[in-house]
Amino acid sequence: MNDETTPPAWGALPPGFVPPRAKAPKNIRRWAVRIEYDGRDFVGWQRQASGLTSVQGVLEAAATRLTGGRPVISITAGRTDSGVHATGQVAHLDFPDDIPLSSTAVRDALNYHMKPHRVAILIARPVLPNWSARFSAILRSYRYRIINRSARPTLDEGRVWHVRQPLDVDLMRQAAQFLIGRHDFTTFRASACQAKSPVRTLDRLDIHREGEEIIIVTEARAFLHHQVRNMTGTLKMVGEGSWSVERVGQALAACDRRAGGPTAPAEGLYLTGVAYPEDPFAK
Repeated sequence: MNDETTPPAWGALPPGFVPPRAKAPKNIRRWAVRIEYDGRDFVGWQRQASGLTSVQGVLEAAATRLTGGRPVISITAGRTDSGVHATGQVAHLDFPDDIPLSSTAVRDALNYHMKPHRVAILIARPVLPNWSARFSAILRSYRYRIINRSARPTLDEGRVWHVRQPLDVDLMRQAAQFLIGRHDFTTFRASACQAKSPVRTLDRLDIHREGEEIIIVTEARAFLHHQVRNMTGTLKMVGEGSWSVERVGQALAACDRRAGGPTAPAEGLYLTGVAYPEDPFAK
């Protein structure tokens, strides 16, 4: 997960607060889209100069087909890394305002032109020209899936982290409590993270088991590069008994990536939702 370009976390929002909006561009009609994709097909969200297949590249190529070749640029709520999936990614696209489009036409036409890539627009809605998928967002939600059993996954191969040794979910929950709230998350950020500040406010970090699957759900306004995967790798160490619960608090306080646990694989991570002061898809 790579969300280092989003502004620092705000923490609790005051009543009536509305995020700043960018200056509205002219002669365009802006569309918000909710996107689902299988991250195994892509080098990540961001368009690549190398020409490798990215979600953004596939989406913009499809949008350009709708405009007769006029380029269409997309902005996303959060860039995901190679192998990371999405069930609720959000982006916005600016189409020339002289092209008549409906919500159904935008969704269906983009989906048609994005074939055979495993990416789909779930819903499209027109928004104000100064609405931003990135800067208007107030919360981002991620889910991490662990299959905890001896046998390797078959139906979910590439979509979960396979951990063979038994994990104690109760201990993982106890350790997660150290991470909730506003902290310096240097220990859990990637060394290549470009965020100006390592301080973030983690609003939620829930862990539960459903049969053989352990699910980690986390929410914050913004995350550091690899933050969720690094926290997950650390909590796994607690669950298997390699770390004590208290060591997670000590690692956080160290503000040193070397004090944290390993980075969990990208394949278990899903961007599940992005929240806004007003839901653009509820209209």
